[in-house]
Amino acid sequence: MTATNGDTRGVAFDINVAPMIDVLLVLLIIFMVIVPAVPRGDIALLTHPMPKGSPGNDAVVLEVIESADNAIEFRINQQQVAQGELQSRLAAIYANRAQRVLFIKGDDRLSFTRIAEVIDIGHVAGVDQIGLITPKVLAGQ
Repeated sequence: MTATNGDTRGVAFDINVAPMIDVLLVLLIIFMVIVPAVPRGDIALLTHPMPKGSPGNDAVVLEVIESADNAIEFRINQQQVAQGELQSRLAAIYANRAQRVLFIKGDDRLSFTRIAEVIDIGHVAGVDQIGLITPKVLAGQ
């Protein structure tokens, strides 16, 4: 702020706005840089309620079941598959498909890390989209 005393009547005050504009521009640049770097969650596609039964005629449903002796069993459309040949079997199924959608139905007793491993196997086999079938989806809610 400057004060001048001249031929005018009294003292005139002028506000120097240049430092304020500099500060505002620096803050604007900081916010422009920070906002795109803010982490956001993954976009989740919710499934629409489907009628009771299977997800579709040509849908591939992979069931992950924990047996009584704590071993994990895999079934692709109700057919038993060994864990060692799961990836090759999925790759063979999706080799000639245009829509590469896999539905995974996990046992309630399994931890999600087991389901995540199966999701990774599906992605390696060439599956583009993976949907999880929950008890609410099966009930049609």
